[in-house]
Amino acid sequence: MGQHELDTLAVNTIRFLAADAVQRANSGHPGLPMGAAPAAYVLWTRHLKYAPTSPRWADRDRFVLSAGHGSMLLYALLHLTGYDLSLDDLRQFRQWESRTPGHPEYGITTGVEATTGPLGQGISNAVGLAIAEAHLAARYNRPGHDVIDHRTYVLVSDGDLMEGVASEACSLAGHLRLGKLIVLYDQNHISLSGSTSLCFTEDVGARFAAYGWHVQQLSDGTDLASIDAALVSARRTAQPSLILVPTRIGFGAPHKQNTFEAHGSPLGTEELAAAKRALGWPAEPAFLIPPEVEAHFRAAVTRGQQAERDWDARLRAYCDAFPDLGRELTRRLCGELPEGWDTDLPAFVADPKGLATRKASESVLQRLAERVPELVGGSADLNPSTFTWLKTQGDFEAPQASRDGAQGEVGGPWGYSGRNLHFGVREHAMGSAVNGLALHGGFVPYGSTFLVFSDYMRPAVRLSALARLGSIWAYTHDSIGVGEDGPTHQPVEHYAALRAIPELLFIRPGDANETAWAWRVAIENRHRPTVLALTRQTVPTLDRGRYAGAEGARRGAYVLNPKVERPDIVLLATGSELHLIVAAEALLEKKGVRARLVSMPCWQLFDEQPAAYRDEVLPPDLGRRLAVEAGVSLGWHRWIAPRGDVLALDRFGASAPGERVMTELGFTAEHVAERAMRLLS
Repeated sequence: MGQHELDTLAVNTIRFLAADAVQRANSGHPGLPMGAAPAAYVLWTRHLKYAPTSPRWADRDRFVLSAGHGSMLLYALLHLTGYDLSLDDLRQFRQWESRTPGHPEYGITTGVEATTGPLGQGISNAVGLAIAEAHLAARYNRPGHDVIDHRTYVLVSDGDLMEGVASEACSLAGHLRLGKLIVLYDQNHISLSGSTSLCFTEDVGARFAAYGWHVQQLSDGTDLASIDAALVSARRTAQPSLILVPTRIGFGAPHKQNTFEAHGSPLGTEELAAAKRALGWPAEPAFLIPPEVEAHFRAAVTRGQQAERDWDARLRAYCDAFPDLGRELTRRLCGELPEGWDTDLPAFVADPKGLATRKASESVLQRLAERVPELVGGSADLNPSTFTWLKTQGDFEAPQASRDGAQGEVGGPWGYSGRNLHFGVREHAMGSAVNGLALHGGFVPYGSTFLVFSDYMRPAVRLSALARLGSIWAYTHDSIGVGEDGPTHQPVEHYAALRAIPELLFIRPGDANETAWAWRVAIENRHRPTVLALTRQTVPTLDRGRYAGAEGARRGAYVLNPKVERPDIVLLATGSELHLIVAAEALLEKKGVRARLVSMPCWQLFDEQPAAYRDEVLPPDLGRRLAVEAGVSLGWHRWIAPRGDVLALDRFGASAPGERVMTELGFTAEHVAERAMRLLS
C-alpha cells in the first residue's frame, strides 16, 4: 500500500471511529471529527511530540481540543496512537462512568491535557500552557542544555473564536509573542444552530494578525501536504501561529455534510451508512480499524519512547552540570513543594488598628516568593490595589519587548523568566491562563482582581474546581467596606456564589494571621482550587495570647475564646466582620451574657472535619447562634438553624465612605449585641 492510500485509510479510520461512537451513544457531535480528521492526522503523525506509554512526560507537546464537543476526534487519536484508552472505552462514549465523557475531562481520560467544552476556554488554557513552557525554559535552560523545549497545539472551532475569552487570551498571547503556541482553526462556517453567515462574518485572520500572530490561510482542509507545510512554517516563527483550515463539517455524509445537522446530533443509521459508501468504507463492522492503519498509528509508541529516553539523557546531563537547578526543576515537575516552604511566614502582632488583609497577604506573598520559586501569577491590571505582586521577581514579558518607558513594572528580570504576569484588563483570560499554568505542572499559579469581578472569571473558576486544579484566586475589596466606589464594586452575593461551586475552597480570613494560614491552605491544596477573599479596609489584628491561635483557620472554623464556660449564645463571623463579634462579646458580657466566638473563614473545610470536631465548635445543644457576614444570608441557615439568626445583607450596598456604609447597613458591634440580646429573649 502506498503512502497516499495509507494516509487516506488512516484519516477515514478517525472519521468513522468518531461517527460510530456517536451513533452508538445516540448522542454527540460527529461533524467536527469527520471534517477536521485530516488536520489532526497530520499533526499527530508528523509533528506532535508525545509518548503514549508515558502520558505525563514533562517535555511532551501539549494538544488541547478547545472545540471539546468534537471529543471523539481526540478519543480516536488517543486509542489509535497507543494511549491507555481501549476500543471498549470508545464504545462506552458518553455512558455512565466511562472514560470517554461527552467533553474531554482532565484527570478522567489518559492523554487529555485540559477539561474543555465551554467554548473559548481551551484555547485560553493553551495560552497559559505556552506561558508555562516559556517561563520554565527561560528559568532553567542553559547553553547546550535545552531541557524544556515543547510546543502547545490547539484545535479550535468557529464557536471558540466567537467567545470573548478567546479574544482576550489571544490578544495577550500576541503581546507576549508566545511563538510555541500553534492553533489549527477548523473553519467550517457552521455552528450548532446554523451557518456562521448569520452571526460571524469578520476577517478572523486579519484580527489575529492585528494581535501580532503569524497567520496562514489554507485553501483545502483535506490537502495533507499543505497542512504539513503550514505546520512546518508555524514551528519556525517567533510569533504565535494561527492556521485557518477550511473544512467540511460531516465530511462524506451525502445529505448532512456542510449542514448544521451534522454538528450536534448523530448522523443516523442511514446517513452513516451512506457516508461509508461515499468514502469506500465497509458498512460493517462498526469501530473498524484496518491492521495496517493500527500499525501505522502505533509507531507513535516507539517514537515517543525514544523521544523520552533522549530527554532523560539530556536531563541527567543537565543535573550533572547544574545540580542545584536540576534538583529544583525535577522537584517542581514532580509537583513537590520545597522543604520548609512555610517556615518563617510573617506572624503579626496584636494591633487594634490592624491592617487590611490584602496588605497582610502582600507580606506573606513576599516571603513565599523567596521559598517557593514555582509561585507565579499576577492581577488584571490591579497590582496597586490587590498588592499581589512578587517584588523583585521580574516581569514576564517578551524578551525583545522594550522596557524603556514602561510604567508599572514590578522590577527584577525582564523577560520570560519573570514571575509577575501582567494580564491587563482581561479577567476572563487571566482565569483560563492561570488554569493553563496549573494544567502544565510545575507551578503554584494565582490570579487576582476585585472579588466583585470574579463574575467575569466564573467559567474558569468553575473549571478549576471540576478539573481539581491547584489554582489560587486572590480576590480583594471583598465587601461593602470598599466604600465610595459603590454597589457596582461591592460584592454581596459573591460569597454564596463561590461557596456553591463544589470542590472550591472559599476562605475569608478575619485578620492578618488568619490570612497567613489561608495562604498555607491554598498552597498545600495542589489538587484543589482556593479563593482568598481579602479586605480593602483595615481590620484589627487579634491578640493571639488572649484568643486562640489562627492555625484553627486550617480546619475551616474554630473557637476564638475556648475558656468561656457554659456560653449562652454562639456568635459566628467571617472576614472583616470577625472584629465585630469580638467587640460585641464585651458588650454582652456587661449584660451578663456569655458568648462563644467562632471564626469561620471556610465553610467547606469545616464541613469536612469529623463530626466530633464540628460538634465541639458548634455544640448541638447550643441552638442560639448569630451569624454575622456582610453578604447575602443564603447558606447560613445550615449553621445556625433552627433557633439562630443571621445579620447579613440581602440587598446591594451604597456609595459612601466604607465605615459609613457598614454603619448604615447595621454592621456595628452595638447592632450585633442588640441582635444577640433579641435572639436570647
